[in-house]
Formats: sequence, structure tokens, C-alpha cells
Amino acid sequence: MYFVYVLWSDKLKKRYVGYTDDRQKRLEQHNAGKTLFTSQGNPWIVIHSEAYQSLMETRERERFLKSGVGRKWLDEKFPG
Repeated sequence: MYFVYVLWSDKLKKRYVGYTDDRQKRLEQHNAGKTLFTSQGNPWIVIHSEAYQSLMETRERERFLKSGVGRKWLDEKFPG
């Protein structure tokens, strides 16, 4: 099982979109500063997550959420 996730940082007032096969471990990595982009925004919280069976589906959804249309969808669903 793979997951697309959206994190939120109140400190930065920013979202981060990623994918993983272990949500808890990945969130811990983000909050431990082990990811360059997210290292300055601790604490990060998960505001959205979707599960997929295949890595290909997961990466396609991540790509969509990072696109202009995907960002607009996130803005409407999760206003900052």
C-alpha cells in the first residue's frame, strides 16, 4: 500500500505534498528535519492522505496535487 499525503506547517503557512509506503515513519522524518524542504517548518501535521495499491497511481496523484489544478483543489479543500 502506498500513500499520497499533504502536510501543513503553521510556522511557514505552507503545504508539502509527498508519497510514501510508511506514513508514520515519513512524518517522523519530516518533523526530525531529515527532509531539506520541510526542515524549517516543524511541526508538520497531516491534513490529507489517500491510499493506493500501485506506486504508479500514487505518483500520478502526487503529480496532480503538485500541478496548478491540484494546488487549486487543495486550496479549496484546505484553505490556509
